[in-house]
This record gives sequence, structure tokens and C-alpha cells, in this order.
Amino acid sequence: MKTPIVDFVRRYQESGMVRFHMPGHKGAGFLGCEGFDITEVSGADELYEAEGIIAESEENAASLFGSRRTCYSTEGSSQCIRAMLRLAMLRQTGGTPLILAARNVHKAFVYGAALLGLEVRWLWPEETDSLCSCRISPAQLENALAALPSPLAAVYVTSPDYLGGMADVRGLAEVCHRHDTLLLVDNAHGAYLHFLKEGSRHPIQLGADLCCDSAHKTLPVLTGGAYLHLGSSVQADEAAVRNALALFGSTSPSYLILQSLDAANAVLADSFREKLDICRWRLGMLCRELDALRPGLALPLTGAHREPLKLTLDAAVLGLSGQQLAQALRERGVECEYADPLYIVLMPSAESSAAEFACLQTALHAICDEAPAADVSVTADDPAAFAALAGALEAQPRRFTIREAVLAPQEMIPAAEAVGRICAAPAVSCPPAIPIMVSGETVPPEALPLFARYGIEKAAVVKE
Repeated sequence: MKTPIVDFVRRYQESGMVRFHMPGHKGAGFLGCEGFDITEVSGADELYEAEGIIAESEENAASLFGSRRTCYSTEGSSQCIRAMLRLAMLRQTGGTPLILAARNVHKAFVYGAALLGLEVRWLWPEETDSLCSCRISPAQLENALAALPSPLAAVYVTSPDYLGGMADVRGLAEVCHRHDTLLLVDNAHGAYLHFLKEGSRHPIQLGADLCCDSAHKTLPVLTGGAYLHLGSSVQADEAAVRNALALFGSTSPSYLILQSLDAANAVLADSFREKLDICRWRLGMLCRELDALRPGLALPLTGAHREPLKLTLDAAVLGLSGQQLAQALRERGVECEYADPLYIVLMPSAESSAAEFACLQTALHAICDEAPAADVSVTADDPAAFAALAGALEAQPRRFTIREAVLAPQEMIPAAEAVGRICAAPAVSCPPAIPIMVSGETVPPEALPLFARYGIEKAAVVKE
């Protein structure tokens, strides 16, 4: 597959053109990549008015993913999330645009809702022991939509979630379409899902209308590279899509990231599926070994509701917290993606080598040999804590909208003193950047145990 952006920049670099244009490094510097870091010179196209090499590269990406249209982002899925919300609100006529969203949203969603003035109603899971998880069934969504007085702009879910849980996207899409609404999916962790040997599990192929992928999370792409995918049912015109992205994007997009996205197309079209299959085989072998050593330590990699490329470990099986297990791995030369009181998450990719898997295997074997038996106290009352918070928030009246709270004068106070105050900025730990409290909500006492559990020591509240 052609790589028009990469080819253009390479020719420009080799031409010896004198650079009396931005950036200020003029193609030289200490990192070694400066020569390929350009701006919108003649022939380089423009990301938000793409007609040349960028448009050609995006068309290549759309053909690989089977989308109606795929657009690039150099500012991660955060930019794409806000663009999806903008496109959804354009579809709703009259009144304040309404989004029905599963509660485990990234904080980028909350800020997008604030900037666009959206009303959000939350879908809570029937049961969960983690901030990261919020599985919503099609039946639950059907009941929620039937209870609403009027059509809404969109339904929004995160799949896969940070722990590797996956929503029934096909079932949710069918429900949404019966109710004449869009399904938006934050697929930041699942760009690779289209390339599984057993067939695509990508949201676009499962019926989602709009979807974002953080290419950099699971594909060989520089940090910040992401895709906005449009499904076949979305009729937004080219200008609307570009404008939605431009509304939240820099006018100086990184050409290093654009080249990375472009180069990835060639990899995805060639060797990626084979390398991905090898990675999954190695991961499966490791999981079977862990199951033999400590049954229940590794969450399943198979099944409709599990992501196949994320190793999530239940640290309590080893008598540890997630943070303790992460530190034990760190001391043995392995850095994980995420750790919380219950779980750690390790994210291999098609680029993970046999040597890297061997290092992880050795480290986990050593930890399993040294660790005590399971400690059930680590997970006590977790589901009850989330249910209590959901009940408290659903019962309270809203004094501020998300937008009003985000834009209001704020102050930082100890989280333990926040009860009764209006949350201003989303109360999150990062990662996973999923809010315990959302802007505009009054902090109830039920939030305090979760603040403590996730290490939130201060909270931004509206000044009184």
C-alpha cells in the first residue's frame, strides 16, 4: 500500500530545500527526527482541508478498516471523542442535545460535553467492582431509551474498557437504530480488533455509527495518532466532519504523527495480521501457565465480553493490591500500563518481542512463587461501594450543568472535605482518567471511599 505522506516528506527532506518556514529547528536538532518534522508547505496538504496526500492516506486507512470514511487525528482519541459529540448534536433538532452515556467515560467526554453544552444522562452497570467497567446490556439500553420522552442525539459507550471488557456493540447498535439514534463508541483501546484472524470485532463492522481508535495504543503509531471512523449509516458531509475535528484541533498538526499513521497503513496491509496472531499465541501460552500456577490470576482472553490482547491480572489472587503487584513487576524490569487496588493491566502488541514476553514470564513466575495465598479482604465491598455511589447520584437534584460547573470559578480542597460541594473538574486518577465524580454533581458521602481507593486526595469544586 502506498504511503503518500511519508514519501512526500522524505522527498522534501532529501531535496535540500532551504527552510524559511516553521518549525524553528529548521530540520536540525538533537533528536534526529527534526528533518521530517515539517508544516503545511506547498504539496504537504492540510489536515482539516485535506485534498492531496493526507486525503489519499485517509482513504487508504478507510479501505483497511472498512469504514465509510476515516479521518486522522494527531491529538489522540480525545479530539475524536469531542468531534463525535459535535457530529451527533448536529443531528438533533430543537432543545438541548442529549447524550445517553455509560458512566465509565474518559474525562475527554466530560470536557467535550461542557464545551458543546450537552446534557448527559448516565447508564450505570448492574454490578461492577471497578471504576473502569460499565457493561450495559441491550435490554438495559432498550429500557432506558423507552423511558426517555424524546429522541436523543446519541448513545455513547466505551469498548473495550481499560480492563479489557467489551460491550455487545452489535446488540447495542440494533437497539439504537430501532430508536432512530446513533451509537458512538470510544474504541481507543481496540484499533487492532479489525485485524483478528477469526474476523473483525471492530465497532464499525458491528454496527456503530461513529467510532474513535487510538492508533498509538495498539498499533505501531506515534503517541497522539488516532482515527475517527464513520459507519455506513452516517450521512455527515465532508465539511461537517472536518469542521468537527478542527473545532478541537490545533492548526499545527504534527507531521511526524501524520507520517506515522500513513506508514502504519502499509504495515496493516502487509504483515500486521501475522504478527498480531503470534502475539496472541504468546499471550495465550502465558495465560495458561498462570492459570496452572494461580487459578483466577489472569482474566480470560476469550469470550464475547473479553478483549483478546490485554492481560488483566487480579492481584488479590496473590494476596496483593494491584499497586503492589505493579511494583513487584517494576522491580523485575517490567512496567505495566495500569494498576489500581484490584487489578493491573499489561498491554502487549504485535510489536512485542519473544524476549519481552520471556522477561514478563520470568517475572510473573517469580512473583507467583513468592506471593502468599489469596486475600479476599482486598476486594471486600467493592460492588457495594459503586452501587451506593450510583444510588446517591441518581437521587440528587442537579444544581449545575456540566458546562456551568466546568466554567465556574473553582477551588481545590481536600477530597475528604468535598461532601456537599459541587464538583467542578472531573474527579479522576490518570490513568484511567475515568471520573468518580462528574462536573456539576454534588459530592455525596458515598464518594469518599472511592476517592480514597483511587488515590484522589484533592477535588476541584465550585467556589461558594
